[in-house]
Amino acid sequence: MHRPQALLVMRPGTFRIQFGPEQLDRLRTVAELGDPVWAQDLDTSAARARLTEAEVLLTSWGSPELTAERLAAAPKLRAVFHCAGSVRAIVSEALWSRGILVTSAAEANATPVAEYTLAAIIFAGKKAHVLAAQSRLEPFSWHAVGDREDLSNYGRVIGIVGFSRTGRQVMERLRLLETGEILVTDPYADPAAVAGAGGRLVELDELLTRAEILSLHLPELPGTRHTIGARELALLPDGATVVNTARGSVIDTAALERECATGRLNAILDVTEPDPLPAGSVLASLPNVMITPHIAGSLGTETRRMSAQALDELQRYVRGEAPLHPVTRETLEVSA
Repeated sequence: MHRPQALLVMRPGTFRIQFGPEQLDRLRTVAELGDPVWAQDLDTSAARARLTEAEVLLTSWGSPELTAERLAAAPKLRAVFHCAGSVRAIVSEALWSRGILVTSAAEANATPVAEYTLAAIIFAGKKAHVLAAQSRLEPFSWHAVGDREDLSNYGRVIGIVGFSRTGRQVMERLRLLETGEILVTDPYADPAAVAGAGGRLVELDELLTRAEILSLHLPELPGTRHTIGARELALLPDGATVVNTARGSVIDTAALERECATGRLNAILDVTEPDPLPAGSVLASLPNVMITPHIAGSLGTETRRMSAQALDELQRYVRGEAPLHPVTRETLEVSA
């Protein structure tokens, strides 16, 4: 079996977390590793010496852009297996022109995001984050909340904006709940595929007027900026919750501040614009808004799920099989 020369390119901390002894042992079964095994800076003499021999790169967070000048130092390079989500920070026109194979572990990274989103939706249905904030000011008795009809996930209408990797995984997990209808908006989605996942493809305005919980799963692109603005937020029913685990830029922050400040809407946000929010932010001080510091994506041992997917792709490459998760110049136009 052909064993290509491989170089890992990422931050030191990322390398330590994503490639423990088990992952390195697996890598050695399909590839040759030189010295150094990994690098962050591809412009050092040691890294350049390794680049001259490298047929494959395994990249992750902290990898530098693969510019024309760096690619010129890697004449044997044939494939880049990204052990994280988006490859936008590392690809270049020179890389596409060379016809180098690129794959991404974005599908694996979508798993913890979908898990977080499911938890957020469950909390949103029970208004758990709102009640937790209120209880710090005034303790509740059971009867204070037990007679309320709005604290439930049963029959909730869920709106999914973006039938992306994460959006689809969220819908799979929603089968655990007895929610109401799941409405989906995505200009690129196939209605049959959405129906097969348990949802119904509708226009954005219809989704917004009915969604009691709105979950956003859009990539950060020029065309997705402020997809949810003042007009869109105004269409949501009173008491609806906005869940954002995508990118902060897909929501107009000022418009969301105004709606949440009145108490008409609630929010659970893992991403914001700007990220982090500035000191004194209105959103950060509201009891009906929960903000977490971008923790939905892969962290800790979860990152090794992405390493495993990248190693799967490397094994397929070595066997001469087509990749399962390739990234092309064209797919990057509509995805993260």
